[in-house]
Formats: sequence, C-alpha cells, structure tokens
Amino acid sequence: MQLDLRVDRSSPVPLYFQLSQQLEAAIEHGSLTPGSLLGNEIELAARLGLSRPTVRQAIQSLVDKGLLVRRRGVGTQVVHSQVKRPLELSSLFDDLEAAGQRPATTVLVNTVEPASAEVAAALAVAEGSEVHRVERLRLAHGEPMAYLCNHLPAGLLDLDTGQLEATGLYRLMRAAGITLHSARQSIGARAATAAEAERLAETEGAPLLTMQRTTFDDTGRAVEFGDHIYRPSRYSFEFQLLVRS
Repeated sequence: MQLDLRVDRSSPVPLYFQLSQQLEAAIEHGSLTPGSLLGNEIELAARLGLSRPTVRQAIQSLVDKGLLVRRRGVGTQVVHSQVKRPLELSSLFDDLEAAGQRPATTVLVNTVEPASAEVAAALAVAEGSEVHRVERLRLAHGEPMAYLCNHLPAGLLDLDTGQLEATGLYRLMRAAGITLHSARQSIGARAATAAEAERLAETEGAPLLTMQRTTFDDTGRAVEFGDHIYRPSRYSFEFQLLVRS
C-alpha cells in the first residue's frame, strides 16, 4: 500500500519528526500492518526529497519505540503497535482483543497457598489463610506482553487452567456471578530481574511497567489482588485528566 507521506519544510517541527509521526500514525491506524516492509531509506528519501540521515533518524526513532525492527536480509519491518490501555476497570485480555492484538495466555502457576501479609491485607483475610494464586504470561501475536500474578480468596470461583488459558480472569469472574464494581490501583516502574527478563524476552535490568490492583465487588468485598509487570515497548497506560471545579 502506498502511503500518503508529506513533510512541511516551512514548519518549525523537525523533518525527521514529521515523518516519524506520520509513520507511527499509519502503524497505529492499521495502514501499515504488522509484518509489512517499509521501503528502504534510499527510496523513501528520494520520494520525499529528504536526506538519508533524516529518514534514518525517523526510522530509528520508531525502532526505539518498538514499532519497527531492522532484520538482516529482510529490511525494516513493522511489528505490532503498542497497546494503550485506558485507566479503567478492564482486563488486559479484553483490552488486547479490542486492540486487535490476538491475546494468548500461558498459565505458569495455578495453586492454593497460605496468604502472605501483603496478600492478606489486600484481600482482607487472615494472614496464613488459604488463597488462590494464579501466574500467567500474556502474549499478543506470539510475543510476551505481560506477566500477571493474581491472588483471589479461596473458594471464590473454580479456576480451571484450560479456561484461564482460553479467556480472561474478569470474564470468568463475571460468568460466576461476581459483579466487579471498583478497584484501587497503583502504577510504577522498576528494572527487570533475570527471571522476569527471561519471561518477557527483555534484558536483565530493562525498565518494566508495574501495576498493583485490588478489585472489589458490588458488596465491597475484595475479590482479587493483582501484581502485574508489562513491557513498556509494547504497552502503556493512558490517563484522562479533568480540571477540578
């Protein structure tokens, strides 16, 4: 597909940035689909009347964002656009489906264990009482996106490994008659441990997004405590801020 790419030489915005923004928009909107090849730098530079270093800088900025990848013998290829998750009570599985990202799940742990002090406080249960722990690796288009660790009160619902790999946890909770009402959530960042880096195909020490969430049902009962990590090259949280009147 031939993209309508244009640069405005009278604009104060750098030419490489104008080009990178247009290419990024084409990826986000699906005009450049995952797996498609970008024309080589010489062709793109000639077509737009730009220098090769300018085109190279635009492409490199998208490589750095994880939207393009340079493959030896193949060229510059589009990878999958970053998932921008709205800050609302939704599941990663649903958000990936809505973004057309074909989610898949590998269940790594599905067990019952004594609640630690942190988990007990989050779920409002006694320390050492039984809770259900589920650890999953969430993928999109076959690439790791997030590592999810969730604790739930024991006996809340049947957590079958096959069902957990086929759909999202919140869907299973709703199907069990649990009405999700609100959540308390914190977002942060830290460096990847060796184990986390291996799971998420990152390097040890790479920056990761973190999210902790305690979810409550319509009676005010804590029904889930999640501790999740995400690859920032593939994922971001999106906020809408309002002026307080």
